[in-house]
Amino acid sequence: MSTDNTTNGLQATLDNARKAWEAKATAQIKEIYAEGITDVTCQKIVANAKKNDDMAPNFSLKNAVGKEVQLSDYLKKGPVVLTWYRGGWCPYCNMTLHYLQEQLPDIQLKGASLLALTPELPDKSLSTTEKHQLQFEVLSDVGNKVAREYGIVFKLTDAVADHYQKAFDLHAYNGDESDELPLAATYIINQKGFIIYTFLDAEYRNRAEIKDILSTLESIKK
Repeated sequence: MSTDNTTNGLQATLDNARKAWEAKATAQIKEIYAEGITDVTCQKIVANAKKNDDMAPNFSLKNAVGKEVQLSDYLKKGPVVLTWYRGGWCPYCNMTLHYLQEQLPDIQLKGASLLALTPELPDKSLSTTEKHQLQFEVLSDVGNKVAREYGIVFKLTDAVADHYQKAFDLHAYNGDESDELPLAATYIINQKGFIIYTFLDAEYRNRAEIKDILSTLESIKK
């Protein structure tokens, strides 16, 4: 992936990927995906999720190599950027993880840590971590237990779930047949444990921009 990402911003890269997909996807698949996004909106996931000024639920999850990682331990060091990705099967998630890795030095310069959560099983998240040479924690939220505490879990429509299962075996990635995923949400949590930045969107191809993350982290230091 080119370094143009940094100049153009993550969303521009994702939008270009979406346009390329739309140019070759069948009308049926595009309709299935559009109905899936509408369904997430109707479930009011965004409206009911944790937001700014809410206390962030603490958690302990295993990273890609099986080590327990606690949110509270990272908050002792500084603010935490907490982001969810759907899985290594999702091209938009892979672009986002790659981009975040490129921007990791800037995040760390602001005194913050980056934690990425996924419903993938640990062996799948290890593959994702290695593939993208990620130098931040990738944590397996098996069964979406933590995502549920943040209120960002939704159930796929039958049509989307069926397509995902046939295309790449979602059940094998997540180790269950719930057909549930988290929003591609991003939070910034201050050292007191409160959420001070929230990015939530029913459209999974929209993601938090690094400039917004960095400006929020900068505001903490002032």
